[in-house]
Amino acid sequence: MTVTYDYDVLIIGGGLVGASLACALGRQPIRIGIVEAVPFGSKSQPSYDDRSVALAYGARRIFESMSLWQSLAADATPIKKIHISDQGHFGVTRLDAVTTGCEALGYVIENRHLGKMFSEIIPTFPNVEMLCPAQLHAIEVSDAVAQVIIKQDQTARTVTARLIIGADGGQSAVRKCMGIESTCWDYGQSAVIANVTPGVIHRNMAYERFTANGPLAMLPMSDNRCSVVWTLSKEASASVLELDDDAFLARLQQCFGFRLGKLKKTGKRHAYPLTLVRAQQHIRPRLVLIGNAAHTLHPVAGQGFNLGLRDVAALAQILVESVAGGDDPGALAVLNRYQYWRKRDQSSVTAFTDGIVRIFSNSFMPLVIARNIGLVAVDVMPPLKHGLLRRTMGLAGKLPRLARGMAL
Repeated sequence: MTVTYDYDVLIIGGGLVGASLACALGRQPIRIGIVEAVPFGSKSQPSYDDRSVALAYGARRIFESMSLWQSLAADATPIKKIHISDQGHFGVTRLDAVTTGCEALGYVIENRHLGKMFSEIIPTFPNVEMLCPAQLHAIEVSDAVAQVIIKQDQTARTVTARLIIGADGGQSAVRKCMGIESTCWDYGQSAVIANVTPGVIHRNMAYERFTANGPLAMLPMSDNRCSVVWTLSKEASASVLELDDDAFLARLQQCFGFRLGKLKKTGKRHAYPLTLVRAQQHIRPRLVLIGNAAHTLHPVAGQGFNLGLRDVAALAQILVESVAGGDDPGALAVLNRYQYWRKRDQSSVTAFTDGIVRIFSNSFMPLVIARNIGLVAVDVMPPLKHGLLRRTMGLAGKLPRLARGMAL
């Protein structure tokens, strides 16, 4: 019996990761549907708010391979150097793009620019259909097909697909519908996000400063602004949000210091709770979780979206190869290839970011001394620095075609 499908691939979640996957597959002979709860490109879409994202150099390669970088380059501020320090201690590591042979170590871009680009390009793909605004209600999976019940304008609708992709974030409804358990660690912290203007030109240098309360990142942006990602306890973050602009800048200045001169101006401030979430299963027959739906990380080192984008690049390659070879893209054998490929990168990046937070949050003096010796060692030993750079730039391990600058 021949089974018909509405879509080959149904992506649940049209945020940064889901939209990236749609673009990766947008020129392929694959029918794609995207279910998104918020009107696409809307300012209320949480992925496209006033926050910024740090793109690793490997992410630029992926976007270039998808012919998207030219739409982003003008709004992306390159990170030429990174200064890493431990507040009140001697350890310092300095990273420089010159040593890598790359134009930059990474880039900082406001989410709204990414949202604008996705909202303009996705409608041009004839094989992609937006189901938006729509809410996921239920998923039923059989050997032959996945059925998804969505609600649009209070009306239930059933759509079918060969493969369901959960790209709907850390509070994934797909994960919940499928009864997939996750391990969750609450850091007891929130990230306070703001854009500030320093008194000194940032010269495309990013700062990662580890403090007694948590890491503080200052990332270079356009118009000599800096994107602040300030990790604080939940209680401290709540009090920081209540400060007026001058008091906030004074508190931030006290924590960061004067490497960028006197901080002059700040924009709106928001706080987001920080948790480590790992889905216990990333694949099932006709189902795969990617991005934050599979792994939600602490923002230290800016690895979260970059890890999700490598999920996109690997999954897109697996799906294109399976369809070209006449295989069922929702078959477990196909999805096992994706899981085997991505497991090491996902595990190592999760351990890397979680380990940094735990090591630099500990005031046990022997550990303080050891971590500062480690920072100095990375600074003066090229092999250690090279390994750190390849990891943070998204260039380590077996890379998908898109991450190597090649088309699918």
